[in-house]
Amino acid sequence: MSANRSWHIFRGLRAVAGDRRGAIALELAMAIPVIVLLVLSGIEITRFLLLNQKIERASATMADLVSQSEGLSEGALGNLFAAATHVVAPYDIVSDGRILVSSLAGGDGGATVLWQRTFGTASGVSTIGTEGGPASLPAGFILRTGEAAIVAEVLFDYRPAFFDRVLEPSELHAFAIHRPRIGTPASLAP
Repeated sequence: MSANRSWHIFRGLRAVAGDRRGAIALELAMAIPVIVLLVLSGIEITRFLLLNQKIERASATMADLVSQSEGLSEGALGNLFAAATHVVAPYDIVSDGRILVSSLAGGDGGATVLWQRTFGTASGVSTIGTEGGPASLPAGFILRTGEAAIVAEVLFDYRPAFFDRVLEPSELHAFAIHRPRIGTPASLAP
């Protein structure tokens, strides 16, 4: 009787193993989480790369526009800051980022930060230095006596949209250095 019972169990298992109904639903249930994870990771990485490109473009644009200006005023610089928000759009540079523009001059004792203006409420600080202090220039960049440079830095507090397992929250930083085209912008007009 035991052999007969084993035979029935074996036949029942063979019938279940041969039944293919629901196999697609099971495979789909196993694949959907993986597919969703891949899609969300792809979106997050794309968002990170796009944001990096936008802050690099904003820093280059700000440095270029300020270096072209002759007799730059506080109001004109404010307009340039407002224009930079459009370069970074749809990201909010006002609440999640900061733009810093510095005017540098070379001297016998090294480069000095003549003036510096900021826009945005993020807490980042300039890697170049502070107004009136010595300038910390990138390796290989030299300002000789009588030379000037405009540095635009853009900082952004990046927070992942979906989850922070792929990319962690971090502060993104981009900068651009341009030489003034007309004179040395030693000060800003009111």
